[in-house]
Amino acid sequence: MEEKQLDLVMVPLGLLLLAIYHSWLFLTILKDPRRTVIGLNAQVRQRWVRAMLSDSLKNGVLAVQTLRNNIMASTVLATAAITITSLISVYVSATTSSPASSLVLGNKSSVVHSVKYFAISLCFVLAFLCNVQSIRYYAHVSFLVSQPMTAEGAISPEYVARSLNRGSFFWSLGLRAFYVSFTLFLWIFGPIPMLASSVVLCCLLFFLDTTTEITRRHHVASTVEHEAKEEV
Repeated sequence: MEEKQLDLVMVPLGLLLLAIYHSWLFLTILKDPRRTVIGLNAQVRQRWVRAMLSDSLKNGVLAVQTLRNNIMASTVLATAAITITSLISVYVSATTSSPASSLVLGNKSSVVHSVKYFAISLCFVLAFLCNVQSIRYYAHVSFLVSQPMTAEGAISPEYVARSLNRGSFFWSLGLRAFYVSFTLFLWIFGPIPMLASSVVLCCLLFFLDTTTEITRRHHVASTVEHEAKEEV
């Protein structure tokens, strides 16, 4: 296979591998959320919201501080994403006419290099937007969680938990964009490192996203115990 044809085969294969993995993860979260860390964390946040709203006057400061920490984490990721995007745009505008490095394997045309940098920039822009949406939901929840449940027309805990989970999901999407950006960054050095990093990234994410039987058993036990305490 010629070097110019490597990009046409290995790059779509690497992107297809990432798409298949995240499609499987999305379906698993919908059908069996306890098999994934994201699903378990969503259930834990629902229990946290109920615990905070059970006595909002006592737990209001703790809830707002917890949400503030999440807002700060999203702010850091959003700032890093937009900063890296600006640096990439400045670098591309300054080196558009420079020849390709001899370390790069594959198609060395300037158009392909522009596509590579554009893909990385687009990934960071998506990370920025997802983190901004995460901040929006966290800020909204900070108002909802401080309302007492006994007040007339109080917001239900399910609505607060759903808003909180949406903010966390957007934060997870922004973090995923950072992970994928590393794979796209290795595409600069050729399609072979990009494909290899896609395989390694899928294996690493599978280890981080899935739960073990012991974790699920502990989660079920803690959930049953929590529900028993609420009934009492």
